[in-house]
Amino acid sequence: MLKLMCICGARPNFMKIAALVEAFKATGRIQTQIVHTGQHYDEKMSDLFFRDLGIPQPDINLEVGSGSHAVQTAEIMKRFEPVVSEHRPDWVVVVGDVNSTIACALVSVKLGIKVAHVEAGLRSNDRTMPEEINRLLTDAISDLLLVSEESGLANLKREGVADAKVKFVGNVMIDTLLKHRARADQSRILSEYGLTPKHYAVVTLHRPSNVDDPKTLSGILDAFEKITDEMPIVFPMHPRTRKNLATMGLANRVDDLKGLITPEPLGYLDFLKLTADSALVLTDSGGVQEETTILGVPCLTLRENTERPATITHGTNKLTGPQPEAILSAYKAQMAMKLDANRRPPMWDGSAGKRIADVFLSHS
Repeated sequence: MLKLMCICGARPNFMKIAALVEAFKATGRIQTQIVHTGQHYDEKMSDLFFRDLGIPQPDINLEVGSGSHAVQTAEIMKRFEPVVSEHRPDWVVVVGDVNSTIACALVSVKLGIKVAHVEAGLRSNDRTMPEEINRLLTDAISDLLLVSEESGLANLKREGVADAKVKFVGNVMIDTLLKHRARADQSRILSEYGLTPKHYAVVTLHRPSNVDDPKTLSGILDAFEKITDEMPIVFPMHPRTRKNLATMGLANRVDDLKGLITPEPLGYLDFLKLTADSALVLTDSGGVQEETTILGVPCLTLRENTERPATITHGTNKLTGPQPEAILSAYKAQMAMKLDANRRPPMWDGSAGKRIADVFLSHS
């Protein structure tokens, strides 16, 4: 029996781990342990996703909690080292680009445990993003690089990675979306907030470049104010964003903005339903760019770059940057455009988890 230890730590990881655990179990030949680092530690950002996605409760929870990048990464390494030393899996499987990803990969490699990186090869080419540093370093030390889109193949080849380490498997997060789409349709989230399908927008914001600078965040609110003249905006707030709005003295402005609905972070099924039935999504999240591509929903990414270019070339995504004028111009253009909802990147088909399981079995 092949022993895999799967690492998750933050909300974007959970959707990927759900598909992997299910695919591994289906083989009957792979034993899986789930380690939750506790990087996202509150109920709405963690436990709710485990319940929605039917992920088994973690075998081990490191309960790291928040901290600066250095503190959090170091604490994960300290707590993970005795775990991996005790269990000695055949592979440690890390996903995405959060601090848990690089921390657990680094510990494993130094202990002689093979590391597989799911979602390898993605590059924004912006080293001011902490996630870009995590992506580069994790790929550099991993033994197996499991690639979600074609740009990842090109990036790894350009960086001189041996072809034998690289496998193009598709996007496991899409496995989860397609599996749960029908369940999400049963959500009553629209009626809860009095929303009409295709007559509202959805916002997610959490990146430091957008929510840590008062001028930038205030400018984004300027754009939202104009959009709410035409349709409501639902803005489930990341704890970091809510805290910063209060600290910057912008909370009252948000409260006074008619047409802006600001619930706490939502569970996976409610958020999927909300996104699928929206007219438009504005985000700085990588995962939301991917989900809207499959759902055929127009997406404006409030960043200057993306590590997921397939969402632009094969999907519904458009980069705007955070400037209010650019956001509003792109908003008008997207609302007037008829999108091809059937475009999707290669191998974003719901079978990426099975392909990854097959790769591990071929390496056993």
